[in-house]
Amino acid sequence: MNCKITRSAAKVLEKELALEENKGLKVRVKVEFTHNGLVQYALGLDEQDENDVVVMTDKGIEVLLEKNDDTLDGVKIDYLYVPNEGFFITNPSKTGSRV
Repeated sequence: MNCKITRSAAKVLEKELALEENKGLKVRVKVEFTHNGLVQYALGLDEQDENDVVVMTDKGIEVLLEKNDDTLDGVKIDYLYVPNEGFFITNPSKTGSRV
């Protein structure tokens, strides 16, 4: 499995991961729901469990992905400032993906 993180998303995630209350946690991307070919992703911090694959990104951030969910393979995490500030998750390798 693979996951990409943009530079702007990595900066925000690194700040969150450095907080004392987040020590030991990793970034998790999961599928919130699918409908009519569209996938909605969710992002958070979590602990690893037996159903996870840990993917090390080129930005040095470990991301948890559920190992049996192929809609997660190839996700891209971005952080946009315009029009609304926040994370934007897509999967360019799959069609119809969105946050």
